[in-house]
Amino acid sequence: MAEKDALALEVRHWLRAGTSLTDLEVLASAAAWQSLESYVGLSLRSSLRAVATGVAAEAGALSSRLATAAEPDDLAAVKTALLRLRRRYEQVETVLDFYGDAVNTRTSPRLGAVLRGLDALAVDSMDRVLRPLGMEAPPVLTYLDKGLGASILRSGARLWDASLSPVAAIKITRHNMWRPTSLVHETGHQVAHMTGWTGELGAALYERMAPVSVLAAETWRSWASEVAADVYAFVLLGYAPLPALATVVDGPSSKVFRMPAGDPHPFGWIRVLFNAGLCRSWFGPGPWDGIARTWLLRHPLSRAGRDVQVVAKASLANLPALADTCTRTPLRAFGGAALSAIADPRAVAPAELARLAERAGASLYTSTYLQRLEAMRVLAWTVIQGHAVPDGRAVSSAGPTAGTTAAHDDGTELWLRRIGGAVAAAA
Repeated sequence: MAEKDALALEVRHWLRAGTSLTDLEVLASAAAWQSLESYVGLSLRSSLRAVATGVAAEAGALSSRLATAAEPDDLAAVKTALLRLRRRYEQVETVLDFYGDAVNTRTSPRLGAVLRGLDALAVDSMDRVLRPLGMEAPPVLTYLDKGLGASILRSGARLWDASLSPVAAIKITRHNMWRPTSLVHETGHQVAHMTGWTGELGAALYERMAPVSVLAAETWRSWASEVAADVYAFVLLGYAPLPALATVVDGPSSKVFRMPAGDPHPFGWIRVLFNAGLCRSWFGPGPWDGIARTWLLRHPLSRAGRDVQVVAKASLANLPALADTCTRTPLRAFGGAALSAIADPRAVAPAELARLAERAGASLYTSTYLQRLEAMRVLAWTVIQGHAVPDGRAVSSAGPTAGTTAAHDDGTELWLRRIGGAVAAAA
């Protein structure tokens, strides 16, 4: 019975390992778990514990099966099941590690409050469009990580173990934590998925561009998911995301003109000019034109490959039409309305944001009323202020200094912590 004894040792090992997965405080500290908004925390813990318990239960059932196994065929079947259990354990461990690492970025009460504020902003950004459509925004878990770009693991997405993500997990990069416009780009992906916007937008972009260039039409259709997310951030935040986007996608011309097959992102050059075109379409002339001119001079189109030039020239000549397609065209995804009928970009025009700030005065960053009703516009104003401090004092014409930049960041942090604190108090 040497084989049965060996199997018994292995089964006991995986039973212990599976049982240990259910202790979620091994994954993240108790303080980190407590920093989550109560519903998010309960939902996430319940989902993860159910996944972990399933592995332990599978190991327990295998132990019982082994106890009655006597024939070689029975033992061989147990061995096969054991290997399957091990694979299952690895998949579940990957899920738990992902969420555990995300929760554990809330390493201090200060950072926990900031991320809780970002959680609330993310939900608010989805509510702006989903609520009028009779849909509910999913819970959100933001987490801090390295790198240049944000990302999202959508709520309801299939995970490594084939379970579904219980929350929308959104990566926030350190360099943009105090100008978190990419948060709304990522929630745009969630909204696009829930409403079916991406496919419909892709078809509309193809139809718009096909008479000009079939290659450009096919390319824009393939970019629909990322275009949707950029457009979503635009209608809620206006000009605010553009400078950060230009910073993230910039590089040598060989990079900004790179168009790999299958990449859903528009290449950097056209992405910046498209976002500037959205601003021009809705707001007229403004600082976005300066960014566009800078990019045209910094990265001459002559440096691009032939196919990129074809797509770029066709797109550049049709930016107003592309902006109309994305924001003014009625779509089934939005109940037969245009996106701009639900989230009007004119509300986040720089002049409108300035009027909001002037009316609010010192209460802009302290009013719970404005936090509830105007969080997106306050965020947009804060970001486009750039290097003006939150109490409204302008930076000198000599440009930003370390002191004024730090003061601006401190003000943004304080606002996010207030939102996070309000969420915690309401939980």
